[in-house]
Amino acid sequence: MKYTVVIEKTHNGYSAYVPDLPGCVAAADTQAEARELIGEAIHMHVDSLRQHGDPISEPQASVTTVSV
Repeated sequence: MKYTVVIEKTHNGYSAYVPDLPGCVAAADTQAEARELIGEAIHMHVDSLRQHGDPISEPQASVTTVSV
């Protein structure tokens, strides 16, 4: 599965989250590190859902850009 990940610049680094997996987040000093950590967080999050017998959300979020 491929999940949409949002990475945002913060005052002291970067944060990342997955809209389709509430609570799946990561924070890092660099954008590359945030990308790596959120990938690990997704795996751990999905594994935890499986272990507890909870449903795993199918990817539904999408990304687009709008010119203004």
